[in-house]
Amino acid sequence: MGLEAPTLNVWQMGLRAAIIYGAALIMVRVIGDRRFIGKHAAMDVLLGVILGSTLSRAINGAAPYFPTLGAALVLVGMHGLVSALAFHVERFDVWVKGKPRTLIREGQVNRKAMRKSHISDRDLESSLRLKGKITEPMQVEIARLESNGDISVMPKPKPPRVIEVSVEAGVQTVRIEVD
Repeated sequence: MGLEAPTLNVWQMGLRAAIIYGAALIMVRVIGDRRFIGKHAAMDVLLGVILGSTLSRAINGAAPYFPTLGAALVLVGMHGLVSALAFHVERFDVWVKGKPRTLIREGQVNRKAMRKSHISDRDLESSLRLKGKITEPMQVEIARLESNGDISVMPKPKPPRVIEVSVEAGVQTVRIEVD
């Protein structure tokens, strides 16, 4: 890895890039809060941050040009490998990207899932208003914290309103269902 070397070759930088990528992915998935990365998978955000940092050093001359490009290629290759594995192996996909957590089911708030996900009541209420156009958990069929950090909300189906209109007193009544 060239820990004590004054200069690094392509293989040493590539190995370092691979180790940093793996360590950062573990830190974000195991220790981190999935909401800090917004609407992207942790591995996508990590690639962007590490790749940008790595390539900037080649641009400004702080690191040797070709070994830095080699390290960047290793990062992109690892990202492709991790993505392919996640696509083909469901358990790996869940480990890398996480799985949805149910926050509300049939109007009942799951406090344990909210605590685990660092979702406050205000966060949940905001998502209910923005995503479901509703104000109360009792109006929710299901709300989930998705693996991308977004909260999805499915409102309970509303029963149709029925209006009865008398056309002529005592003769006929028309029944209308309004959605």
